[in-house]
Amino acid sequence: MKVYDPLYVQFIYYFNIERDYFECHEVMEELWLEEGRAPLYQGLLQIAVGLYHHWNGNVGGSIKLFSQGIDKLQHFPEHTLGIDLARIVTESREYVEKLLRIEQEPFEFYDLNLILLDPRLEELLAALMIEKTERMD
Repeated sequence: MKVYDPLYVQFIYYFNIERDYFECHEVMEELWLEEGRAPLYQGLLQIAVGLYHHWNGNVGGSIKLFSQGIDKLQHFPEHTLGIDLARIVTESREYVEKLLRIEQEPFEFYDLNLILLDPRLEELLAALMIEKTERMD
């Protein structure tokens, strides 16, 4: 059975559920440092920060971070860390293309999703969601 770091599960929670890309950055940076600055984690972190920058109106920063993340992630297998990595790379490329034309073709900010492929990862995410909900009660 695949073991996922709790920080990675938190990253997915903040990315897919809360849509809190700043918090994504915080938890993934901690994991990235713990794991010896692994490019895979850094690439995922950069995608989240690309979304954060666009949300805050920093188009140039968004393009830069998305591009750096894509450069790191595109070399990994399509299905990595229990997610459809190829899909997030493709959708990130499409986002950058839109950002490059935003002056001519404005568009509203929109979220991306990490598609989970591993039922174990889905279970861990569901457990974290329950835990977060219980803390709020």
